Amino acid sequence: MATITLRQPSAAQPSDRAFWLQDIGADAVTPPVAGSVRADIAIVGGGYTGLWTALRIKEAAPDTRVVLLEADFCGSGASGRNGGQVHSWFAEIDRLSAVVGEEEARSLCLASVDAIAELEELQRSGLVDMDLRLDGWLWTASSIAQEGAWARAVAMTEAAGAERFELLSAEDIERRTGSSASYIGVVEKNAGTVQPAKLACGLRDLAISRGVTVHEHSPVQEIVPGATLSLRTPNGVVEADKVVLAANAWLSALPELRRHMYVVDSRVVATGKAPAILDRIGWRDGASICDSQDQVLYYQRTDEGRVVLGRGTGGVAFRGDFGPSFNRNPEGVRDNVRELHRLYPKLRGVPIEFDWAGPIDCVPEHVPVFDHLKGQPNIFFGMGYNGTGIAQAPIGGRILASLALGRKDRWSQCGLVGLAGRASLPPEPFRYIGAKLVGAAIERKNEAEIRNRVPDPVTRLLIKLMPGASEH
Repeated sequence: MATITLRQPSAAQPSDRAFWLQDIGADAVTPPVAGSVRADIAIVGGGYTGLWTALRIKEAAPDTRVVLLEADFCGSGASGRNGGQVHSWFAEIDRLSAVVGEEEARSLCLASVDAIAELEELQRSGLVDMDLRLDGWLWTASSIAQEGAWARAVAMTEAAGAERFELLSAEDIERRTGSSASYIGVVEKNAGTVQPAKLACGLRDLAISRGVTVHEHSPVQEIVPGATLSLRTPNGVVEADKVVLAANAWLSALPELRRHMYVVDSRVVATGKAPAILDRIGWRDGASICDSQDQVLYYQRTDEGRVVLGRGTGGVAFRGDFGPSFNRNPEGVRDNVRELHRLYPKLRGVPIEFDWAGPIDCVPEHVPVFDHLKGQPNIFFGMGYNGTGIAQAPIGGRILASLALGRKDRWSQCGLVGLAGRASLPPEPFRYIGAKLVGAAIERKNEAEIRNRVPDPVTRLLIKLMPGASEH
């Protein structure tokens, strides 16, 4: 069987790391692989999915020898540089239902509610300090075109018998956020924000305490298939009976997976501390906030008074191949700052002290997929969180753990398992050319709609080509 070659990381320079990582001085605390190591299950990737998978395996089968390999340090990828927003899967119940059916979608959404409760208990017990603040998640509109973006998800949530969302007025939103830019929306009360890097590092420490062997600075260069798999790193080899690939956008190196995924960058900025200004305008709590642009805008206030604001679906990678340029994006900084000042004109004098970017793995359905590689029944993978993963990765960990342990249960038989039925994307270079055209159209659409103008016909036509394009 052919050797599987993995893409090598382009680690961000310390000054280009996310604010969250720099704020806590996050770095490796475990040694690289050296020599030969034996495992029952090896996990490639030390982000939320890999760490939760390791924890779930240890919960279900404590004697399992689990070795986790991280190319840089745990949390250095998407898990440590996201927007820190925590909300349930009910916001995507319509998309989930399209893949797994309404009954199972409801079950998965309830599981994400349980995951939020699990995060709360981890913090309350002192096991993981993540700065979790369940002050709500606001899903808002700041233009006519964005109005009602939540309507289908809210209606399906109510039909499922769950009461997750409450309608917000313009006065409610301004009172909660200190901004009048958004004027209608809904709130999911049992949601909020975390410090993403603290969560990732805390999960790493928890996994180690429960018997998981973690090796950071151990990029897997290739995997030699077989009944016993060999994972080769620069300084050592791990022999394992089974492998879980939890490497986010880096899975684009595998042609089998690349047909079903695309890689984009996200762009985030963090201001200097301005607690007095934020208190004065009434923005005091830890709610997470999104608007309803196609390039969704998400932001939060940190406890110390910074504003962290990001946008998704930025630059796209040709053949999923990305390098150091994805770690920082000056153009994205300008766009984010412009949006920050549209939302909060009173912050114009507050400096931007941190800016960062990074790759995200996306799939057309906008919900993750899990399976084993074709012809490789002992190599499993999970991908496609599309930037929504803090309350969802604990579920992904359950699915991957059951698959790797060979269990027949609700998780291994979940409708999210199975790549064959998922949408495929066009081959290169058509995919890249199309993505660039659609990306430019999205920017034009956002620019027009935020001013309550109608995008031109060509722009509207191109938008329909976007994977998973919505009607709003």
